[in-house]
Amino acid sequence: MTNVAVIGAQWGDEGKGKIVDWLSSRADVVVRFQGGHNAGHTLVIDGVEYKLSLLPSGIVRPGKRSVIGNGVVLDPAHLLSEIKLLRSQGAEITPDTLLVSDSVALILPVHQAIDAAREAARGDAKIGTTGRGIGPAYEDKVARRAVRLGDLASRDTLAEKLAAMAAHHNVWLAAVGHALADADLMHADLMAMRDELLAFSGQSWQLLADARANNKRVLFEGAQGVMLDIDHGTYPFVTSSNTVAGQAATGSGTGPTTIGFVLGITKAYTTRVGSGPFPTEDFGDDGERMGERGREFGTVTGRKRRCGWFDAVMVRQANAVAGITGMALTKLDVLDGFDVLKICIGYDLHGTRLDHFPSDAGAQAACTPIYEEMPGWHESTYGARSWAELPANAVKYIRRVEELTKTPVTLLSTSPERDDTILVTDPFGG
Repeated sequence: MTNVAVIGAQWGDEGKGKIVDWLSSRADVVVRFQGGHNAGHTLVIDGVEYKLSLLPSGIVRPGKRSVIGNGVVLDPAHLLSEIKLLRSQGAEITPDTLLVSDSVALILPVHQAIDAAREAARGDAKIGTTGRGIGPAYEDKVARRAVRLGDLASRDTLAEKLAAMAAHHNVWLAAVGHALADADLMHADLMAMRDELLAFSGQSWQLLADARANNKRVLFEGAQGVMLDIDHGTYPFVTSSNTVAGQAATGSGTGPTTIGFVLGITKAYTTRVGSGPFPTEDFGDDGERMGERGREFGTVTGRKRRCGWFDAVMVRQANAVAGITGMALTKLDVLDGFDVLKICIGYDLHGTRLDHFPSDAGAQAACTPIYEEMPGWHESTYGARSWAELPANAVKYIRRVEELTKTPVTLLSTSPERDDTILVTDPFGG
């Protein structure tokens, strides 16, 4: 058996929820290793719908251990609210089922205030953040002024850190005419939640070391996608953390040799939420049709997703930088009924052909797709559970995606239902 890291291979929203749910049922420990409550997915288990944005997917399954690793930024009020909601739906969430690293940096009201004020100040140049304070919280972490979960154990230490943080940020908040951060109010709010939060606090690295020693299967659950990675994505239109598989080790407190299989969740077409370059975006009827059939609205924000054709150049690059072993191709059924399908096989940048996504923002925006066309299919792929049930042209499309991205399809999802999955290779190796 091996451990598995699951990451998105595009700009997020690839349909990770179902695949992560399928894998979490077979894992012993499920770990969130980056991001915050700015990404979410929906699970349907025994007819009950669970909406998760911070807690690992294993939390709704009896007998699983869930971990929020040190690489996550955590909104304490949201964590307790999400726990309360899931408990009301029958999930058992206790310190025996959930461990939160005492090293996680906390998202506080000052971070949300900064996030909102910055986006407002950017006007038409908005990055498209969710406004939940994720970026400012990571900034404070890197600047070594973050409040971490373990700091709640000392009233005095917490007060000192909050005062220093508020003093730093209030200079800018005052300059833009925003209400100032109140260190005393943040302190009172945190102290009111302290006992409940600290009950879940612990060392994620130690739990994972024990899991490894006892040959437990671990699922590392990522958020967003590779092309939103702070280093490897379409900067500056990216998230504030590393989303690649290497972060699974750093963000949870284990070594890279712990991760055996990296599964890249890849949508059969391409979508993006918010601002930023999107070479294959389709502004016509085809893009609208993908959005309607794929129900392309953000789980957390409700924002409509931009839609377009499959970008093999981008996915090939994402698979390379993230070390993806195999792809889980999702939402193939959304392409049912198209007469012609397009796949981007290169970019044209002012007359020069590129086989990669450039790092310069101006060049990214100027790239236009070079398409290869393939015949579509009119049969339904919805609910298919074997290759034999797929139309011949659908199989040809999948094989061409594999060829162009240089990555095999490990799993194929043909509907939101868990059992509508074609398994080629078991990521866990069992």
